[in-house]
Amino acid sequence: MIELKKEKIAIPVVLFAGILWSFGPLVVRYMDNPHMVPWQYIFGRGLTIFIILNLYLYFEEGINFYKNYKKIGRSGIIGGSGLGIAMITFIYSITNTSAAVTLLCLAAMPFFTAIIAYLFLKEKITFNAWVSIFIATIGITIMAFGNTEKNSLIGFLFGLASSIGFSVFSVTLRWRKETPKFTTVAVAGLFCFIFASIVILITKQNFFSTSYNSSMFSLHGIIVCLGLILYSIGSKVIPAAELTLLSLTEVIGGIFWVWLPLFGINEIPSTSTIVGGFFLFVSLVYYSLIMRWNKRYIALN
Repeated sequence: MIELKKEKIAIPVVLFAGILWSFGPLVVRYMDNPHMVPWQYIFGRGLTIFIILNLYLYFEEGINFYKNYKKIGRSGIIGGSGLGIAMITFIYSITNTSAAVTLLCLAAMPFFTAIIAYLFLKEKITFNAWVSIFIATIGITIMAFGNTEKNSLIGFLFGLASSIGFSVFSVTLRWRKETPKFTTVAVAGLFCFIFASIVILITKQNFFSTSYNSSMFSLHGIIVCLGLILYSIGSKVIPAAELTLLSLTEVIGGIFWVWLPLFGINEIPSTSTIVGGFFLFVSLVYYSLIMRWNKRYIALN
């Protein structure tokens, strides 16, 4: 893998990764009736992620890359399943509510991660971290009360479920740090592929949507993989605090692209989403600033 040793070079790489991920909601909005083919989406995206990551591992590590699957253990299986569930609930969230609500729910992931790590790994949560979690909870509550319509509330709940799924994945990486990270993500793609296949077979649906939709499913999978690879390249030399702030580009960019009239979606966030998002943004910035005192480095491999 390419290794960056200078933070000033790594930061643009990670920023670009976040910008790549931010186009995900726009891709979903360009699909034809994605709420009608969620399992075909999950099937196509999961298969794409599994194939691309295995190809990447093959070129990175050679023919013996498959041995990583022998090292994943319980943490890799639980983490891959959590990430797979996050991918599944993402599509149900974004097709039932605004992209802003879904993305802001995902932005709450650091706080869900802290709580789950506290419960299962006994990782201590500092007073300042609890303050950040409290502020974030206010923001999430405001968004919840502003999305009381049936479908919108369902989308909000699925967004929280997706965020918790990502948090489970993050906690399993802390649980057993030697677990191959990329392989775990590939397991998540395989999980989605298998689970979607079972549902499609039971409900007697077609495995593939239109050729246009299928290409959109694969495009989203490619965006996820490319962003993940770039993120991993830059994350080794960037402290956790900076990474938390840099990850906001995915949230802010995703909301901006679906609003920008140029792309023809014109999705304007509701007042409650903007207010709740502001509280969430403040909590993330505060959380990032207090993390600067702990110069931990995060890397995906």
